[in-house]
Amino acid sequence: MSMPRHNVSGRASLVGAGPGDPELLTVKALRRIESADVLLYDKLVDPRILDLAPAHARRIDVGKRCGRHEMSQAAINRLIVAHAQAGAHVVRLKGGDPMVFGRAGEELAALAAAGVVAEVVPGITVACAAAASMAMPLTQRGYSRSLHLITGHGADEVLPAHDWNALAACDGTIAIYMGGRTLAQVTQRLLAAGLDPATPAIAIENATLEAERRLPGTVADIAARVAAAAVMGPTLVLVGRVVALRRQDAVESAMNEVRSRAA
Repeated sequence: MSMPRHNVSGRASLVGAGPGDPELLTVKALRRIESADVLLYDKLVDPRILDLAPAHARRIDVGKRCGRHEMSQAAINRLIVAHAQAGAHVVRLKGGDPMVFGRAGEELAALAAAGVVAEVVPGITVACAAAASMAMPLTQRGYSRSLHLITGHGADEVLPAHDWNALAACDGTIAIYMGGRTLAQVTQRLLAAGLDPATPAIAIENATLEAERRLPGTVADIAARVAAAAVMGPTLVLVGRVVALRRQDAVESAMNEVRSRAA
């Protein structure tokens, strides 16, 4: 594989592309994309974000998406290192935030081992973006004092061994990433651990995009609702009492209720 040659030392930027909407990119992320020589991107990155890169930038689809990994992580690591060592500014563009289920740690380790200068540019993770799009607090006095980000599948594509008892007892908000295939198992584990079946839940498909779709329910039936809706896009599931506050009027009502209790 031939690599382009550049006059400056190569480097790598692991950049968070946010949840989808290009307007949710950070200014720093935009600047890195605009200065890219090589752009390695995942399936979840919106095409409009790719269009922000210079015309000369080489765009490489590394094809990582839940259940459909067209390129192994090891191969991606080698590709980033090779282009950077050839003198390019390599932008590794990831959906959401690179440090939240983005395998950025593995890529940083490979770059460090190769002596390549690297940086991480954070992005808005989908749990925050989805909640904001619904005017729903992820934490709220009297409702939730903690937020737990968990993945629905591990490297072997099966459900990880989370501490289900702790999650069920936390009385906080649980954000389930990449849980489309294992959502029934996740909710069964939470229910078996003692989580109230009536706990509100909502699945958000394609958060922040025009095709965003919301499927509300409870922890007892959200998996069935997602299956019945034939959800195909990237989907986040939020579980917790704060889900009931997802409308602005409901948020204001809840805050008034908390204030009256404290009075």
